[in-house]
Amino acid sequence: MKIIDRLYKSVEEKGFVCVGLDTSLDYIPAKYKKDKSISEALFDFNKEIIDATKDITAIYKLQIAYYESYGIEGMIAYRETLKYIRDNNLLSIGDVKRSDIAASAEQYAKAHFEGDFETDFITLNPYMGMDSISPYEKYLESGDKGVFVLLRTSNPGANDFEVLKTGDEELFYTVGDRLQEINEKYIGENGYGPIGLVVGATHTEEVEKIRQRYKDNFFLIPGFGAQGADSLNVYKLLNNKNGGVVNNSRKVLKAYMEHKDGEDNFGKYAREAVIKTREDILANESL
Repeated sequence: MKIIDRLYKSVEEKGFVCVGLDTSLDYIPAKYKKDKSISEALFDFNKEIIDATKDITAIYKLQIAYYESYGIEGMIAYRETLKYIRDNNLLSIGDVKRSDIAASAEQYAKAHFEGDFETDFITLNPYMGMDSISPYEKYLESGDKGVFVLLRTSNPGANDFEVLKTGDEELFYTVGDRLQEINEKYIGENGYGPIGLVVGATHTEEVEKIRQRYKDNFFLIPGFGAQGADSLNVYKLLNNKNGGVVNNSRKVLKAYMEHKDGEDNFGKYAREAVIKTREDILANESL
């Protein structure tokens, strides 16, 4: 089964929530860190979150910066977390946002699609041009791997460049159209290809057009949770409750902090936060 079809099936069975394991030592209860190395504390916390949510989470996303910031110890935790996800037959996104060309891009692909840091999907930044995307294509051809490429991001600075006009339309549509040309060559049995798009849910006036225009692309949808995107925007970026995954990181990882017994039950409260994310978005079904 192609990786994009595995993701479609995972969303169908478990819902569309993507848990972001953007784990900082500051998020981990003090007593859970006691007498542990940095790598052990990060991994053990991640493992608890995964175990508590794996039946209701479509995929896990690891933002690599959180691990790189702790040096070798952090990258050991990154490696072990990805391995644990893989060993449990779950899916992962390495949020690495690579952007380079030729041999350098080939090495990035090898680093994150093979070996210690192997993951199912990675994120890419396309703004060096299509030769920053093409080196990954051999992994897409096989159907074993996929990418999520930045299209319309949720951050305030997205408007600095993404909406600049190229002809009659904004730049991000030009980017999306070029990516769609590659994606169409590798459509899976559920109607989606391995080139997904990162589409933030903070741009109300655009979400319906983007969903319609890129109907064959799976979306990674940031902005919900700590960034405060409207749940209706998120719902519109999905396609009949599939075709996308909705990332929630801090609101899940730090959910226990809102409860007196949280430090002893952070997995439980992470699970409740995942369920609430799903419920908040599905509340728009009747609208």
